[in-house]
Amino acid sequence: MKVLMFGWEFPPHITGGLGTACFGLTRGLAKKNIEVIFVVPKAFGDEDKSSIRLVAAEDIDVSHTSVEMEEFWKKVQYLEISSNIVPYIDPEEFQKLLEQSEREKTLIKESTTTRKFRFSGKYGVNLMEEVTRYALIASNLALLKNFDVIHAHDWLTYPAGIVAKMVSGKPLIVHVHATEFDRSGENVNQSVYEIERRGMEVADKVITVSNLTRNIVISRYGIPEEKVVTIHNAVDFITDYNIVNSNKVLPEKIVTFLGRVTFQKGPDYFVEAANKVLKKNDNVRFVMAGSGDMLNRMIRRVAELGISHKFHFTGFLKGPDVNRMFQMSDVYVMPSVSEPFGISPLEAMRSNVPVIISKQSGVSEILRYALKIDFWDIDAMADSIYGLLNYKALSDFFIKYGQEEVNNLKWENAAEGVKEVYNSIL
Repeated sequence: MKVLMFGWEFPPHITGGLGTACFGLTRGLAKKNIEVIFVVPKAFGDEDKSSIRLVAAEDIDVSHTSVEMEEFWKKVQYLEISSNIVPYIDPEEFQKLLEQSEREKTLIKESTTTRKFRFSGKYGVNLMEEVTRYALIASNLALLKNFDVIHAHDWLTYPAGIVAKMVSGKPLIVHVHATEFDRSGENVNQSVYEIERRGMEVADKVITVSNLTRNIVISRYGIPEEKVVTIHNAVDFITDYNIVNSNKVLPEKIVTFLGRVTFQKGPDYFVEAANKVLKKNDNVRFVMAGSGDMLNRMIRRVAELGISHKFHFTGFLKGPDVNRMFQMSDVYVMPSVSEPFGISPLEAMRSNVPVIISKQSGVSEILRYALKIDFWDIDAMADSIYGLLNYKALSDFFIKYGQEEVNNLKWENAAEGVKEVYNSIL
C-alpha cells in the first residue's frame, strides 16, 4: 500500500508535537510495509528519510497545471486572506516577521510567475498564502504520483488533501492533532475553523488523537460519529537513547514545564503552583522550557511573585536538549487547558520522570501511572508536586510503573490502527 501524506513539519525541524507524531507514525507504518510519500512545504536536507520518501513542495514544478485545476482553483481562492496566524512563535520572532512581511510578499508575487513556489517552512505572517500554494502543489502531485490513500495532518494540510482527492479520486483521511477550540478556546479564528470543518466533511474518515478530541469533532464540527476514529499517539523509542541521571548539575530538585508558552498549555497555572510549592520547600527550581505569546507575561509574573531566583526560562528546546532536560528533572508537569493528546509526558516517563498531567488532556485517557489534576486547581497541582518531591516511595512508585506502562505505548500499535482505517476505505 502506498500513502500520499501531507504534513507541515518533520524532525528535526519542528515546533511542537505535530512533527514528532508524524515521525513516529511514519516509522510505525514502514514496519507495516506501507510506503509513505511525505510532503512538506520545505526540506532542509537533514531529515531522517529512512522510513519515508520525503518530497519538498517547493521543489515541485507547477507550470504544467491543467486547465481543469485552474478552474477548480478559482473556487478555493477564499484561502488567500490576510492573516497573522502565528501559532508557534514568541513575540520577538513575530515582530521580526512583521518587519520582513512586505519583502516576503514581493518574493511571493515574483515566485508565482515562475515554475516553482517558495516556502518558508515556518509559521509566518504569510501562513495562509503558504497553505494555499501548498494545496496547489498538491494538485500536481496527485496527478503525478501513484498512491492508494491520501492522509493529511492538521488544518494546514487539509486544503491539500481536499485538492488531491478531487484530482485523483482516491480516498482521504484527515488526522486531527488539535482543533481551533484547543488553540483558541471560544475565540476561534473563523477562517481556520471553516478549513477544519471542510476538511473533515470531505474526508472519508477522520482520525482523532483522543476521545476528548473526537467529542469536539462530533459536537463542534457536526461530523457523524461513525466517521470519526480515535487512535492514540505513542512515544518513539530511539535506539541510541540513553538515560543518564547523573546529568544534574544543581543540588536542588527540578520541576519542568515543557511546551508552547500559550493559553492552551496552561503556563500561568504552573507558575502559580510553583509559588505555592516554594513557600513550603525552598530546595527546588522550576523550569519553563518553550516559547510562545505568553512568555513575557510569565516572566513578569515570576518577577512579581519574587521567585525569579528559583525559576528558569530556557526558550524552545528540541532534539537532544529535550532529552537532557528530562534527564535533569525530578517532576514533569503538563497543566494543559485543552490538550488533544500530549506526547511530552510519555517522553518524560521514558526518562524515569514521574508526571503530573491535566485531566483535560487526551493522554490522561491511556495513562494509569500519572497524577491527574484539573488544570485550574493550582492547590492540587502544588500538592502533587510537593508529594513527588518529598516522598521518595511515591516518586519511585510512579517511576517504576510509569516506565512499564510507557514501554507498551509503541508507534507500531498506532500504525496498526491507522492501517485498519486505510483498509476500511479502500
